[in-house]
Formats: sequence, structure tokens, C-alpha cells
Amino acid sequence: MTKEQLLNHVQTLEESYSRLESSHNHAQQENEYLKFRISELQRLLYGSKRERFTSNEAIGQKKLPFEDPVEESQQDTEKEKQKIEYCLEKPKKKKHPGRADFPSHLPEEEIVIEPDESTDGLKKIGQEITKELEYIPGKLFVRKYIRPKYTNSDKEQVLTGELPSRPIEKGIAGPGLLAQLHVDKYVDHLPIYRQRQRFKRENINITSSTVNSWNIQTAELIGPLYERLKHKVLNEGYLQVDETPIRVLDKNKKGRTHQGYHWVYFSPMRRAVFFDYQHGRSREGPKKLLRDFTGYLQTDGYQAYEWFGRQKGITLLGCWAHARRKFEKALDYDRDRVGYVMEQIQKLYMVEREAREHGLDTDQRKQLRLNKSLPIANELGRELSKMYRDVLPKSPLGNALNYTIPRWDSLLTYLYDGMLEIDNNLVENSIRPNALGRKNYLFAGSHNGAQRAAMFYSFFGTCQQHGVNPWKWLKKVLELIPDYPANQLDDLLPQNLKLE
Repeated sequence: MTKEQLLNHVQTLEESYSRLESSHNHAQQENEYLKFRISELQRLLYGSKRERFTSNEAIGQKKLPFEDPVEESQQDTEKEKQKIEYCLEKPKKKKHPGRADFPSHLPEEEIVIEPDESTDGLKKIGQEITKELEYIPGKLFVRKYIRPKYTNSDKEQVLTGELPSRPIEKGIAGPGLLAQLHVDKYVDHLPIYRQRQRFKRENINITSSTVNSWNIQTAELIGPLYERLKHKVLNEGYLQVDETPIRVLDKNKKGRTHQGYHWVYFSPMRRAVFFDYQHGRSREGPKKLLRDFTGYLQTDGYQAYEWFGRQKGITLLGCWAHARRKFEKALDYDRDRVGYVMEQIQKLYMVEREAREHGLDTDQRKQLRLNKSLPIANELGRELSKMYRDVLPKSPLGNALNYTIPRWDSLLTYLYDGMLEIDNNLVENSIRPNALGRKNYLFAGSHNGAQRAAMFYSFFGTCQQHGVNPWKWLKKVLELIPDYPANQLDDLLPQNLKLE
């Protein structure tokens, strides 16, 4: 073999080795990614669903290896300040105040127990009091309206008392029963079938068709009030929006259901929630409802919302909770870099907690964010840009970066207005009753039934926001609304109606 052939052979071997090395590295990275995916699936099946994170500083880890060592000496003092300032304090154990007394509005039944021995000639020096909380199952009773008839001697005129307006004309259900049926289903997630079983134990047989008819007529009665709530919520300048699926029985396909969606609109300023049912998840539903909306719209990263950010008068606001969730899923894949990101996000939330604990108003909260949150976010943004150049796009960390970096401007928008929230957890919390209800009643019987469910979820969700007893509110509304002036319906909304 000549020298030239030998050199060519060596070059060929080097090229082959380079290709094999590249293929090996790629296979190794893919293997690590597949291991991560398997661990994620195992976590979904068997693991904890919590997203709690302990920062590197809190567990005593050293400086992250990807940080520039040249800047370390310049940042030591500032890092120590931040460590002291944002370190989670272990709450002091408070002394237990003892068992709380029962609420004063509960009726009391007194039972006096005398000693078995004779007390003749003894002086009473005090008494021992032991209290227990007892329960009597709710009871049904019949309210009978008796209206005597009167006439004169000529029997030309008959006088009777006027029957008061009732929620369902000629129906047998009173407002308290109707309120209980709906609270049981939409607040306590008790399907109609189980409610009927409970009635049967009291020898009361109410057919499912009757209960369904009551639901329809109740919804028709309070429908105008639902429209007033929609008007109040959608005309605010700041809304949080999310969507959640609901299965709807499809009568055209036996044994199958349609995947519908409840779109949920939450007003943080009014503390009111509005559910709207749509057949699908496209943006057409919210596009129709928000056609006149201007202001801040806070959402997750679903693409249907990006269209609203391009409309005049609408500012799209990101959610840090969703961004954090993306990184939390990648924590086991790259703990050093992902841990750093989650630590910085944790500091942003600590600033929010400080604002709440000190009861700051909107202007003060904005200033606090600019002083403390903005520097943290700027530093985090620079590090995310560096990471983006070094990670595989389809890796868990790459997915988190691909979610966060394009939405960076919308994630920072909350810093510049003190009334805005750091995330849209408020609207997500409003969806939880819907998620619990799905597990119990499985599906809505029709599209109209899904829309009626949206109506009651709206009212009861708003009741929860204002600490209003939903049964007392609905019972009062059903008593008043048949004769209530249409131009004063706002007085009956959960946040406005005064209950005794």
C-alpha cells in the first residue's frame, strides 16, 4: 500500500469514527430522553402530583456549573443578600388555642344529668359542661296553602286570598327543595340518581323526568340573571380565561358522547366567574363573547388565545404557573439548570407573597415588583437565552424553553400594573368544581344540559368567591325573581344580594 493510499485509508477511518461518535452521542441523548419519558409516565401512574420545589440554596448546593466563574466574585455579595432576603423561613410552631366553641347560631338542647346518689342537703358549687355536635338528617315537609272563599248573600262575587308567586307555576317543588337539588349536584357533586335514592329512603319517589323538568324550568327562570352576570364579568378590563372539557351525550350516536368545553371567564377585580358552554375548543366561542372586550386577557399557552393578543385594545398576559409547570416536569432530566430556573421563579412568587402579607395597594405592589421582581426576571431571561443555545429542542428542558421564551413579553406584563396577577390560578381554581362533578355524573345529557350546568357553575362559583351560602342565595332568588323588576336584577347577583 502506497503512502497516499494509507493516508486516504486513515482519513476514511477518521470520518467513520466521527460519524460513529456522533451517532453514539445522539443515541445516548435519545436514550436519556426515553428514560425521562418512562419516569414521567411512572410518575403519572404512581407518583405524587405535587409540584413542590426546594431551591439549591435551601439544600446547601454549590454554585451551578453552567454559570460563568469569572462573574462569581462580583456576584457573591449580591447573591448572599438575595439568599437572606428570599430564603424561606420555617414558621414558628404556634401554641394550640384549644378546641374552638361551636357557632352561636346553632340551637342548643340541654340535658341535665343528676348524680345517682341523693343530693338532699348538698350545696351546688358549680357544674361540668360537655358539648357535642349532633346531626338530624334534612327533612321534607308539605307546605299547604289554604285560601278560604267568601261571597256575599247574592253570591255575585267570590273572594279568595291571592296565591304567592312560585318558582314553578303549578309545580310541587318549593324554592328550598329546588335550591337543594341544584346545590347537591353542582356544589357537592351528587348526581340526580343518588339524590333520588336518598328521597326513596324517606318513601318519597320523584322520577328523573320530574327532576329534569325542574332543572329546565329553574334555569329558564334565572336565565335573565345569568345574562346580567355575563355582562358584568365580560365588561371588566381584566379577565382570566381557561377552558375545561365536558362530555355530552350524543343522541345521534348510541352509547357515545361528544367532547364539549366549558369556557371559563374570571374577573379578579369583581371576583365573579362566568361559565359558557361551547361544542368545541376553537377560538370561535371566546371570539364571539369577547368581540367588544378591551383590556388585559390572562391565559395559558393554548394557541387559540394568541389571536386575541394581536387584536387592537387587548393585551395578552402570560401565566407563570404554567411556565413553572413545564420546567418542573424537566427537573429530573437536568436538575442543575432546571433547578436554577425554578429557584428564580420561586423568588418571583416570594415577592407576591410579600405584597399580600403587607396588604399593599396596586401602586405599591407595582413599585415592589419593579424594585425586586424585574431584576430577577431580567437575570432569568439572560440565562434562559444561554440555555436555549445548548439544549436539544425536543428534550424536556428544550420543551420548557420553547414554551417560555416565545411568551416572555407576556410573562413580564404583570410587572407593570399592580392590579394584575402573576398567574391565572384564580380561574383554574374556579374550574375545580367542574372537574369533580365530571367524575360523579360522568356526562351531560344534552348540549342544553351542559349550558344549564354552565349557568349554575357560574352562580355557585361567584357565591364561593364572596363567601355566600349557595343554598340560601338560590332559595332567596327563587322566592324573589318571579316578581322582581327586570331593570333591578343586578341586586340579585351573589355579590349584591343581602341575606338574613
